[in-house]
Amino acid sequence: MVNPPKETPAPWEGLPSWLLGQTANHAHRLVGDGFSSVGARGYHYRLLATLEEAGPASQAALGRRSGIHLSDMVATINELADGGLVERAPDPSDRRRNIISLTSAGKRQLRRLEERLAECQDELLAPLSPEERQSLTELLSRLLDHHNRRTGTPEERWR
Repeated sequence: MVNPPKETPAPWEGLPSWLLGQTANHAHRLVGDGFSSVGARGYHYRLLATLEEAGPASQAALGRRSGIHLSDMVATINELADGGLVERAPDPSDRRRNIISLTSAGKRQLRRLEERLAECQDELLAPLSPEERQSLTELLSRLLDHHNRRTGTPEERWR
């Protein structure tokens, strides 16, 4: 049997925007599946990591720091609080506002999520050498920095 001729790729399949978009789709699926396997979502990771890095904060401050829109913040906090991963307490300086803090269980969950995230990164970048991974990360960071300077960061756009 003769091998059929290889189809010529469509013109858009070699465009950087197409390649980035398709790779982003794979990355989103890998990370989503990885987090789902331990009963979490991306917003859970972002909020837990933000709390660990910056400490207890109001919902509004957490939204700015994590890039999670305030309309999604309440549901995310509710989910994490229901699981005992974060605690809400009235702000002593303004009792109308809550301060959110990370619990010990939240720290353990964050470690699990970091492990899953590392596994997902390895799977996504499997065909690349360590040097290529570093170069890709630097190039993507440079692109993102450039476009954030032009349009503002997600945090700034959501204010």
